Amino acid sequence: MSRSTAPSLHDRLAALGEAAELGRDRLPDPVVDDAHAAMDAASVRTSLSADHTVVGFFGATGSGKSSLFNALTGRELARVAATRPTTSEALAAVWGVGRGQDQTGEGGGAAALLDWLGVKQRHLLDDAPHLDQGRQGLFGIGRREGADATGLILLDLPDVDSVVRENRTVTERLAGHVDVLVFVVDPEKYADAVLHRDFLATMGSHAAVTLVVLNQVDRIQVRDRDEVIASLRRMLTGHGLGDVRVMAASARTGEGLDEVGAQIARIVAERGAASARLSADVAAHADALDAASGKGEPAGVGSGRAERLGRDLAVAGGVPAVVRAVEGSYRLRATRATGWPLLRWTHRFRTDPLRRLHLLPSRPLPQRDGDAPEHDPSLHRTSLPERSGTQKAAVAAAVRSLVIDASAGAPEPWEASTRRAGRSRQERLPDAVDQAIAGTDLQAGKGSWWWPVFNVLQWLALLTAVVGAGWLGVYALAAYLQFHLPEAPQVEGFPLPTLLLVAGIALGILLALMAIPLARLAARGRGRRARRRLEEATTEVGRREVIRPVEEEIARLADFRAALARARGADAGRGGPRARR
Repeated sequence: MSRSTAPSLHDRLAALGEAAELGRDRLPDPVVDDAHAAMDAASVRTSLSADHTVVGFFGATGSGKSSLFNALTGRELARVAATRPTTSEALAAVWGVGRGQDQTGEGGGAAALLDWLGVKQRHLLDDAPHLDQGRQGLFGIGRREGADATGLILLDLPDVDSVVRENRTVTERLAGHVDVLVFVVDPEKYADAVLHRDFLATMGSHAAVTLVVLNQVDRIQVRDRDEVIASLRRMLTGHGLGDVRVMAASARTGEGLDEVGAQIARIVAERGAASARLSADVAAHADALDAASGKGEPAGVGSGRAERLGRDLAVAGGVPAVVRAVEGSYRLRATRATGWPLLRWTHRFRTDPLRRLHLLPSRPLPQRDGDAPEHDPSLHRTSLPERSGTQKAAVAAAVRSLVIDASAGAPEPWEASTRRAGRSRQERLPDAVDQAIAGTDLQAGKGSWWWPVFNVLQWLALLTAVVGAGWLGVYALAAYLQFHLPEAPQVEGFPLPTLLLVAGIALGILLALMAIPLARLAARGRGRRARRRLEEATTEVGRREVIRPVEEEIARLADFRAALARARGADAGRGGPRARR
């Protein structure tokens, strides 16, 4: 792995992990788990030898991959037979490490890598093996091509269509871990369904680290070879592997072995196969997450929907009753403040409507030294009637309408998760609305500017009436005791004491009558302001309990897609040893 590509690969792996976590509980678990497994495998691979390149030979029964393996190594290492199964476990040839250098089979760091791969059969090859008929093996070909194949680990794997399940499990596992995949096919079974469906069809992102060898080409007439290779290329193109290098070879005659060996040696010499493979894995799992997620954009929460939801919650939460109580409370307090003083005491027996609902300002909790008075909103409760079934249904309908509209257009998994998020706190809404109502400042203790004016006038009127009544009382007492007093002053022929008494009483009654419509008018204004504050409070509840989870889920989708984009990064093959056609 190239040092220069490691940071980019590290960032892409981190982005893949972020995308997988964001997709958790939204996307199918196997897709998310596979992405995490790929990250774990990549983490292990990057911690192991960067000087070795693992090349795996994959093929169906009878494709001749073991024969090709033997031909390239220059040794009869792999068992060759026409019966199933031939290769029963993975076999490794560690290339370019002489026995004089390493007698342990580690090959300069290969042991830990092979332990992780689970490959127990290992063969160390010397520097220049020779094949039959005088042909050099892979290492020698690499030398002649100017490439250094030191560090190559060549694996012969069980058949992809093995009837022994354990063998196939080994092959499937190693297909996800080797750095370079070499698929060996034969002229008769190059369209093998298992090979194409379970392996090649899943490798669309791995063209940079994939080779295809049409083995046993000596069995095809020369005039028919181009047609067979073209047919094979069409199949590969259908899997997204149109750029994969396809080579014709024969392990029996040696035809094409130089090209196969040189291509493998060149890839090994570039020292980028492991990074390219991991990069391809990241891209493949990003594509899998994207495919599981689907396409589409959620509509989001439209303008004015929060206010509409707030109004619906307000109605269902009993705000109209609170508004009526605010108006009634204002009228009662206005009457107590502006009514005729001699009759005000009668209104003390009337209960304030807001008190019945527990909505009058409460006393602050005991404060600690140096702290401001505290109010605990969670303790605020009203005495509003229990919500009826109709009100609960109205809330459910309002929430459902909002989440359906907001999630419209989103991919199916995210549409479902957005709707779940919007309804996740629905059971908390009644209490949350009740607390919001209880915690809203209704200005219940605030009067109006005209109350003191009317109050002063009322007391002046009462004082006038008392003076007049007292004056008349003095005259009545004097007459009763037969004392002679001067006549009372007159105004326009009316005794002044009488005028004072009548005027005081009349003014008091008039002021009380005038206060009634003023109180009603002001009460309606106070009710409108209270409704506005209450709806603002319930709107905030709707935002917190419904809209915010919806918006967070929509933002999660955006973050998921952004993480996928970072995980894909550049072309999966960039910086890696792309097979040349």
